[in-house]
Amino acid sequence: MLSISDEEFERLIGEQLDLLPEKYVRGLDNVLITFEDDPTEEQRKELKLHCNQTLFGLYQGIPRTRRTNTYNLVTPDKITIFKNPILGHVQNMGALREQIRHTLWHEIAHHYGLGHEQIHALEQ
Repeated sequence: MLSISDEEFERLIGEQLDLLPEKYVRGLDNVLITFEDDPTEEQRKELKLHCNQTLFGLYQGIPRTRRTNTYNLVTPDKITIFKNPILGHVQNMGALREQIRHTLWHEIAHHYGLGHEQIHALEQ
């Protein structure tokens, strides 16, 4: 398994976020982007993940498409990137960068209200 420090992983997240098209990132006001080593047991249960399933990222919040005019004074939405599952999936730094960028894009798409089917269709 590839191994890097937390500081380097955080730097890579920022680097890859900067490489995403501006149209995806300009609407990320009030969105916290962070990372954790692994998803919690509560997150795994909430998502109904099986023991052999992994999670690279998680969006928690109210998608922009579901917000009403009463949406104000709320805590930030949160995108979490999970370090260990990604590191266990990739073989080198190039693949790591690509997986981080893809995971960020995927979770940002959830922020804009896209579901998995829509995201996968766009990826084709």
